[in-house]
Amino acid sequence: MQFEWFVARRYLRSPYRPAVLRLVTLFSILGVAAGVATLVIALAMNTGFRETLQDRLLGVQAHISLLRPGSEIYDYQKLAAKLATIPGVRSVTPAVYQTVLLSFGGDALGMVAKGIEPKQELRGDEALQRIVAGKLDFSPDADGIDALLLGKQLADDWKIEPGDYVTLMSPQGRLTPFGLIPLTRRFRVTGIFDSGFYDYDRNWCFMTLHAAQSLAGTSDIVNVLEFRLYNPERAGEIARKAEQMAGPGYLATTWMEENSALFRALRLEKLVTAIFIGLITFVAGLNILVVLSMTVTDKARDIAVLMSMGTRREQIRTIFLWQGIAIGFTGTLIGLCIGYAFALIAGTYHLIPLDPQIYAVSYVPFHPSVLDGVWITLAAMAISIGATILPARAAARLLPVEILRYE
Repeated sequence: MQFEWFVARRYLRSPYRPAVLRLVTLFSILGVAAGVATLVIALAMNTGFRETLQDRLLGVQAHISLLRPGSEIYDYQKLAAKLATIPGVRSVTPAVYQTVLLSFGGDALGMVAKGIEPKQELRGDEALQRIVAGKLDFSPDADGIDALLLGKQLADDWKIEPGDYVTLMSPQGRLTPFGLIPLTRRFRVTGIFDSGFYDYDRNWCFMTLHAAQSLAGTSDIVNVLEFRLYNPERAGEIARKAEQMAGPGYLATTWMEENSALFRALRLEKLVTAIFIGLITFVAGLNILVVLSMTVTDKARDIAVLMSMGTRREQIRTIFLWQGIAIGFTGTLIGLCIGYAFALIAGTYHLIPLDPQIYAVSYVPFHPSVLDGVWITLAAMAISIGATILPARAAARLLPVEILRYE
């Protein structure tokens, strides 16, 4: 065993140290542990929100949307087949989006109606794969009334069940001698989907492409082609290729561009969280400095004896460095264990509920990251080691003669 580590351990474990010194040492360890645990939990929560929102967005939102600003897309089937040949593209599906007014039982709500090709959309849209009531069936009923899928949140709020009939009104009406009259049609609710994303479950509905075109009063045209990719992170690169292949007048937007404000806010929140909670660890580092400074004062005579027996100044300095490292490492290890244990348990069992109307998810998601743990450990140990430098140098500069002169 190294001489320096042996002496440092004896100093830390000595039962003859003053009680105040033992108490401050304990507070230093607890301070480091609290800072590390809090930082692990906070970053796990931030990562959980980002990854959960991203996963749910990508489950119901296209990775790339190809539009033709100021115009509709004609001959969309031929164009979609052409764009589907781009490497990395999993599927290209046409869609019609429009804002409609849904009414049922005296209630009315403006919402987004999406017209789709069910067989094509089912391969990419996870909302259609999460039917919690009724069934995925877009066939009209015996009276020819088209089918509609509604979100769970709206269905729960309005007590809508599969088999009920709702009315949709489109502002894109027909022109008559009396002016523009909105188009109104009845739909039969055949299924309820639960995407897990509040905005979609409350404000979206799905119908067939033909039904959406009829509701909008248009011919066989669409207003967007939606891309699903094998790797969503390549959306920017593939979007530029799609624009070039589609020709002039087309504009491609990616899921990252459409949600840039949200993810930029989450990144900024993570940085601010790391800085402010990191101050807890910094304060704990100051406690380590206090502990070692008090130890130098308390053990000045012992240090002088060691130096008079031939111990080098570098060894004295290393003894105190080992003490700071031991305190920092113990606190960091305890903090990591507490932080990761809490994050894993809270993330698995959804211990902290949230209001989905505000946060878009119904619980606080915790996704602890190994990489976050690595840099938190490095930062905590760097602060702990940095706090030992001044006391270690002070101990190495002690003059044995001055200390032992009157002993």
